[in-house]
Amino acid sequence: MSLTRTELFVDGHWRKSSDGSTFEVVNPANGARLQAVSDATAEDVRDACQAAASAFAAYRKTTVKERTAILHKIRDLLLESKKEIGEILCLENGKPLAEAEGEVGFAASFFDWFGAECRRAYGQHIPPPAGDRQLVTVKQPCGVAAIITPWNFPIGMLARKTAAALAAGCSVVIKPAEDTPLTALAFAAVCERAGLPRGLVNVVPCSRGRVAELGRLLCAEPLVRLLSFTGSTAVGRLLYRDCADAVKRIHLELGGNAPFVVFDSAPLELTVRGALAAKFRNTGQTCVSTNRLFVQAGIYDRFVEALAEGMKKTLQVGDGMVAGNNQGPLINKRQLEKVQALVADAMAHGAQVVMGGRQPPQGGLFYEPTLLTSVSRQMRLYTEEIFGPVVAVYKFSTEEEVIQMANDTNMGLAGYFYTSDYQQSWRVAMALDYGLVGVNEALISTCEAPFGGFKHSGFGKEGGQQGLDDFMETKYICFGGLKL
Repeated sequence: MSLTRTELFVDGHWRKSSDGSTFEVVNPANGARLQAVSDATAEDVRDACQAAASAFAAYRKTTVKERTAILHKIRDLLLESKKEIGEILCLENGKPLAEAEGEVGFAASFFDWFGAECRRAYGQHIPPPAGDRQLVTVKQPCGVAAIITPWNFPIGMLARKTAAALAAGCSVVIKPAEDTPLTALAFAAVCERAGLPRGLVNVVPCSRGRVAELGRLLCAEPLVRLLSFTGSTAVGRLLYRDCADAVKRIHLELGGNAPFVVFDSAPLELTVRGALAAKFRNTGQTCVSTNRLFVQAGIYDRFVEALAEGMKKTLQVGDGMVAGNNQGPLINKRQLEKVQALVADAMAHGAQVVMGGRQPPQGGLFYEPTLLTSVSRQMRLYTEEIFGPVVAVYKFSTEEEVIQMANDTNMGLAGYFYTSDYQQSWRVAMALDYGLVGVNEALISTCEAPFGGFKHSGFGKEGGQQGLDDFMETKYICFGGLKL
């Protein structure tokens, strides 16, 4: 493939790691080796930070019109390369090819949005307290941004951060997840084709064994002014601590424990479609995936029956490169073992398996779409993020009860509920303690709206009008001694 790269992208050049080491990338659908990718060292990452700092010195002076042209060029090339990048993504991540290509389009949307939004990074005129002065604020780029991206949306999350950073006038050093570096390197190849200035975008993948060291380096590196991370809450806490010593700005988009609430008045067919989308997209491996499905007593039996029927009709397990398959493998053995352990714990505590609950005949990293009932708060999957194709259905009686249950978590990323009662729709939306709330809608992430959570799900917003804020500083200027 023309966009397949295996070397580091530093200062506009492709290069091997400083010690010549590599790590293997495998296809989770069949275990086949895809590529050996250069394994970045601390020296490589420092070089990338220096290159980004040098590029920033010139790039910060560009006009918004020039930045718009750059971002829209990347947008166009992503769309032109959607099939090729989608195939690379599918092979190393395992998600169905159609979803992978859709993610490339999703990534392009952020370059489209921020290419226009950078023209609206407005300052402010403040009415002065005295007649001989004028007070204004201006927005300026913060500097070099370190971006650490996850494996579950290897170009979607990269784009959401990078597009905002470039729109703000920042340069970036990207450390992609070790499971999915090829997609990030394909993005670097797109930036090379777009003719970006040297050092503006740098990509430094590394193996799992070097992740902790390079993460600490990015937190401590003085040239890096901001660190933006999407991943687990456990890793986010470590990065937060490491950034404290350098008093470095940090943006965290962490784990979730999303509730999906079905009230008695919910339209059944629409709600089942929403539950399938919220739970089984990317085989349940998304931070906004439904984790706990609460169904009111009056509709419970009908909903469980309809959901099971919908799962049987629409979910097909298999290699994402094969047409018709929409449930790919889990990303690696650790994730498979976690899902198996959560289901085993639930069954040991009395959960009933309506369907699934085991690996399909093809084995490997695949796991059957699973529906559990008779679940309780004592089970691990009530408090732990599942990150797999397992849906647990809880029964509730009253609105007050389910709001308490939905908010009974230290996470606060996304929540969903379905109702036909418009009074209830506003009341419950305001009561849910989540950064994102979907009312009668499960697919709510879009470039035009802010994305970010509450509590242990992190802080900061990506996308929307707020998306530039993390990558910009507000400077106040007082002009004194004026004769008006």
